[in-house]
Amino acid sequence: MKKTAIVAVMVILLAAVAYGGGRTEASQAAPADRNVTLNVMMSFPRFTEQMEAYFDQFREKMLAERGIDVTIVLEMPSSEQYNNILQTRLSSNDAPDLFTLHASADLPTYQKAGYLADLSDQPLAATLYPNVRETVSIDGKVYAVPFESTVWGYLYNKDIFEAAGLEPADTLDEMKRVVEVLKANGHTPFLLAFQEQWVPQLMTALALGGKVSGHVPDWVERMYANNGSYREVEDVLDIIELIMANGTPRAMETGSEQGAANFANGRAAMFVQGTWSAESILSVNPNIRIGVGALPVNNDPSCTMVNLATTTSLAVYSRTPEREMALALANYILDQEASSALYESLKFNPVATVHQFDQFPWAEDASAYVAAGRAYRDLVLPPAVTDEQGKLLQSLYVNQIDREDFIRIMDQTFAAANSAR
Repeated sequence: MKKTAIVAVMVILLAAVAYGGGRTEASQAAPADRNVTLNVMMSFPRFTEQMEAYFDQFREKMLAERGIDVTIVLEMPSSEQYNNILQTRLSSNDAPDLFTLHASADLPTYQKAGYLADLSDQPLAATLYPNVRETVSIDGKVYAVPFESTVWGYLYNKDIFEAAGLEPADTLDEMKRVVEVLKANGHTPFLLAFQEQWVPQLMTALALGGKVSGHVPDWVERMYANNGSYREVEDVLDIIELIMANGTPRAMETGSEQGAANFANGRAAMFVQGTWSAESILSVNPNIRIGVGALPVNNDPSCTMVNLATTTSLAVYSRTPEREMALALANYILDQEASSALYESLKFNPVATVHQFDQFPWAEDASAYVAAGRAYRDLVLPPAVTDEQGKLLQSLYVNQIDREDFIRIMDQTFAAANSAR
C-alpha cells in the first residue's frame, strides 16, 4: 500500500488499562480475552470524526459483551483517489476487512469478482426498508450496508429564491428565467467547484438521468450493446453549458469543501451538489435554509427528475481473516440502540426500521418529487465512463474541447469499457 496516496486516519484502541485509553469501569473489570484488528477503508473523509467515535463505541461494546479488544485501522482516502486505491488493494491480496463502495455503480462488479460477503443472513438485512434493500442486493442477496440512501437534485438557497420571488424551474426555459432574475437581483446563479472531477460529473448524472428516463429509456442497454451514442442525449449539454456560463469564477481552483463553504456563505443561489454535502454547508452556516430542486434538461417537464439511489455503502470482504468481527461491525452500523444517532449526525436518510429520527427539510423537498413520480433510479454506467464524463466536463469548462469532442470521446470510452468487461 502506498501510504503517500492515502489520507490515513488511524483509530488505535489499546487493550491494556495500564496504557490508558479512557476505559470505562465496566471495561476495566473485564480485560480482553483476545485482540482483533480490523482494517476499514471508507470514502468520506469529511465524516472521519463521526466514524471514529462510532467505532470507539463498537470497541467498548465488543470488550464488554465478548471480551474482545478491537483495534480498528480506519483509512479515509480522498474521493478522487478512493476507487483506484481500493481496486489496487483488492487485486493485490491486501484487501481491507470492510470497505465502502457505491451501491448503484460498483456492487455488480465487485460481487461478480467475488469480493463481497453475503450478508443476507445477518440481522442487519432484516431491518432494511424493502426499497432500500433492493438497491444493495443482487439476485435477492444483500451484499452491503447502505449509508447514503439519497434522493437528490441540485441545492438552492431558499432565502435567496424567496426574496427574488422564485421557485425551482421545471423546464430549461424556466431555468434561464431564474438565472436572469437572480442576476438582476445581484446574485450569482450557480456555485462552481470543479477542482475534483466528480463534482462536475454530478451535472451529467442528473441531466443524463432525466433525459434517459424521460425520452430514451433503452439508451443504457443499447450503449452496453454498442448500439447507442451520446448524440442521442446531446441536449444534456444545454443545461450544463447554462450552468458553466452563469457560475462563480475560478471553478478549477475550488474544491468540493470550499464550494460547500462558499454556498453556505451565499456566494451563489444554486449548487449542483448532492444532499450529502449538507453537513459541510451547515457547519459553516447553521442558519441556511437548503432546498432541493430537480435539474431541467430541456423543455419537457417529464425529464425534470431527482435521482433516487443508494450510494455509499459498507461491504465486508469475502475472504477477510476476521470474518466474525467484521460481520459484527457491519451489523453494528444498523444497531438498534446506536444507529439512529450515527445516521442523524451524518445527516443521512433513514434506511432501516431501527432508525427513529425525522427527515431533514431538504430530504422532504426531494421526497415530494418522488411522490409525484418524478424520480429516476441511478443509471448504472461503467466506472470508466462516469470518470471520463467528469474529466471531459472540466475540459469543456476551460474550452479545451467542444460538444463534438465530448460526444466522440464518450462514445469511444463506453465502447472501450464494453471491450474490457
